[in-house]
Amino acid sequence: MSTGELLSIEPQELQFPFELRKQISCSLLLSNKTDSYIAFKVKTTNPKKYCVRPNTGVVSPRSTCDVIVTMQAQKEAPSDMQCKDKFLLQSVVAGPGATPKDITPEMFNKESGHNVEECKLRVLYVAPPRPPSPVHEGSEEGSSPRASVDNGSAIASEFKAASRAFAEQHDPQDNSSETRTLIVRLTEEKNSAIQQNNRLQQELDLLKRGANRSSSGIPFIYVVLVGLIGIILGYLLKKT
Repeated sequence: MSTGELLSIEPQELQFPFELRKQISCSLLLSNKTDSYIAFKVKTTNPKKYCVRPNTGVVSPRSTCDVIVTMQAQKEAPSDMQCKDKFLLQSVVAGPGATPKDITPEMFNKESGHNVEECKLRVLYVAPPRPPSPVHEGSEEGSSPRASVDNGSAIASEFKAASRAFAEQHDPQDNSSETRTLIVRLTEEKNSAIQQNNRLQQELDLLKRGANRSSSGIPFIYVVLVGLIGIILGYLLKKT
């Protein structure tokens, strides 16, 4: 806190939690400990970068006033996070019952014989506040956060392995001979599956006819098993 004869100013440094592309504000508290009306004016070395509201005003006797300083959004951060900008707050005794409309530039002219009190303020960039750490819900359900992380890592590894296998199988740069070999092998497997499926279908038809002719024929469970095998082979044939 700066305690002058006219106004007390808090804080002495304008601290901005620096973030790119975001407007940032901080406040100054002006306290009038006297029995007079005190007029003030805020100046800065970089007026295009900052917006001060109010930049002029009157503090009534034994009262306070808040001044909001807003730094415009910045596109680049300084390399050393140091700021050379400065502010100057001037204060002077005003007439009884003075209002902001009564303030004139001449009131802050020292050469005119006015007793102008000045306070220099520097600008500091500070790190923005960190967000709170999220609560792991998995621990409430009997699973530890470590286990959740391990599961996520395992799933990610499996996904990467599957992606690599898919890319290798479908790599457009494969040799033509390997491609032909793969096609021949798949064709042979397809033909073999078709033949096996046909044989099983014929055997199933024979079993069905034998079962119809004699009640003491092939057990029903055997017929069901043969049918399931035929369905599975048919599914594999379609997938190939």
